[in-house]
Amino acid sequence: MASRQAFRSLAASTTTTSSTLRAAALSRRCASTLQNTTRRSITSSSSSNTQWTSSTFQQGQGRSAGSSKRSYSTPGGSPPPRDTNKISFWPFVALIALTSGGYMLLVNRRKDMPPNPTSASAAAAPAPSSTTTPAFSPADVTVIFVLGGPGAGKGTQCARLVRDYGFTHLSAGDLLRAEQDRPGSQYGQLIRDCIKNGAIVPMEVTVALLENAMRDTLAAAKTKTGRFLIDGFPRKMDQAFKFEEVVCPAKMVLFYDCPEQEMEKRLLERGKTSGREDDNAESIRKRFRTFVETSMPVVDHYEREGKVVKVDSTPGPEKVYEETRNQLRRVFGDKF
Repeated sequence: MASRQAFRSLAASTTTTSSTLRAAALSRRCASTLQNTTRRSITSSSSSNTQWTSSTFQQGQGRSAGSSKRSYSTPGGSPPPRDTNKISFWPFVALIALTSGGYMLLVNRRKDMPPNPTSASAAAAPAPSSTTTPAFSPADVTVIFVLGGPGAGKGTQCARLVRDYGFTHLSAGDLLRAEQDRPGSQYGQLIRDCIKNGAIVPMEVTVALLENAMRDTLAAAKTKTGRFLIDGFPRKMDQAFKFEEVVCPAKMVLFYDCPEQEMEKRLLERGKTSGREDDNAESIRKRFRTFVETSMPVVDHYEREGKVVKVDSTPGPEKVYEETRNQLRRVFGDKF
């Protein structure tokens, strides 16, 4: 009995071993078949272009389709796809050649042309200076900017300084109003609209009017020296920079400080007899806002440079004028 069981175990083991060997052999055959198929596919792909050319040549010779076997390697007998990614460089070469030829033709034609007289004179002329020289020297002309809110009393104090010390008073507002009323003025309507709306007239207009007024004053006096009180100017930083660049640097700024409530009361009272368009409540408030937003930065700028003399203009005109004289004596000394 024991011998029979041992024989059965041996037979089962032999059967299992044989199955394992057959499976391994089958796996090797599958791998070999797959490798051969891959090689044939690569070989067929590499020779497809040659076969396509050969087949096309044979068809061109009139051979019968039934007597010759198609040599296409792709299923269905379709030719291999054309390579559409190739770039032709000939159009670019032609374009470059045409452009170079046109440029050389233009250069040769310009050589035969006579020289441009305008260009020659421009080349001979000296280059303009990068800096602008002011129209007046600060050694000959003294300029004092008189600033303050609308109704601060600038005009009243300037009139007294003219009377006692020989200053020339130039009011930017008066010059603008005179220009707007001048027949044929190209700036008349522009100035009128700016004054009515409490806006600032363009810088170039105001600076030109002031410079012309200064020239006329000096020419009338037949002198190169003078002292000017410029009232209500500059009202913006760009005006200040432009004036000092093209007209004359300012000696100092005389600033009259006054509360808005007091200035509004004075303007409304003045409006009863002045006949000015901007002496009304709406325009006055616009002018206040404009002064605070645009003119006060000018005062702050010159104050940082140590050129501002501040005078409280809330009291009556006499007391304000006395303080003004004291401040000017402090700046100019006894010669004032």
